[in-house]
Amino acid sequence: MKLKPGDAVKGKSLYLQGFPLLSVAHIKFPIDYPYSPPTFRFLTKMWHPNIYENGDVCISILHPPVDDPQSGELPSERWNPTQNVRTILLSVISLLNEPNTFSPANVDASVMFRKWRDSKGKDKEYAEIIRKQVLATKAEAEKDGVKVPTTLAEYCIKTKVPSNDNSSDLLYDDLYDDDIDDEDEEEEDADCYDDDDSGNEES
Repeated sequence: MKLKPGDAVKGKSLYLQGFPLLSVAHIKFPIDYPYSPPTFRFLTKMWHPNIYENGDVCISILHPPVDDPQSGELPSERWNPTQNVRTILLSVISLLNEPNTFSPANVDASVMFRKWRDSKGKDKEYAEIIRKQVLATKAEAEKDGVKVPTTLAEYCIKTKVPSNDNSSDLLYDDLYDDDIDDEDEEEEDADCYDDDDSGNEES
C-alpha cells in the first residue's frame, strides 16, 4: 500500500508522502554517558519546528536532567540514564510526526506548520517545502545507489522464525542433573552418620 498525499492531513507524517525522507543524522555521546544525554543533529536539511537551522534537534528527552521551571518541561520528561539509542530514535521519529509548537527551535517553520495544520492542508507552503526536501533526499539516495522503500510492504522486515534451539534446555538439564547428584551425595553423607552415632554405644 502506498501512502497518499492526503494521508498527512489525517495524522500521518508529511515525511511519508509517496516515499519517506532519507535523512542522515549524527548522534554524539558524551564521556559520562548514560548519565548525560547525547546530542542529535540532522546532517540532512530539515524544515521542522523543533529542528534548528544547523540541524540540532530540540527535544525534552535530550535535555539534561535539571530542574528548570522556565523551560516548561517536567524533570520526568528530560534525560535519564535508562534511556538508550532506541528510545532516542523513537522520540525523534515521533517528533517529526507531531511537532511541538509551544517551544519551537525554528519559529518560522512553527508558524508555517500551524497554518498548514489549522487549514487542514489547504495552506500548502509548509507541505511544499517538505515535499522538496523529500525529493532532494530521494535524488541523493539514488545517486548513492540506495533503494528507498516506497510501500509499507518494503518497509516491513521479514524475519525468520528461530529454529528450535535446545541449547537452553540442555543447559537446564545439565544443571538439574548436577542438583540431583548433589542431593544424592548429601543423602549418602547423612547415611554414614546414621549407622552408629546415637552416643549410646557401650564400651
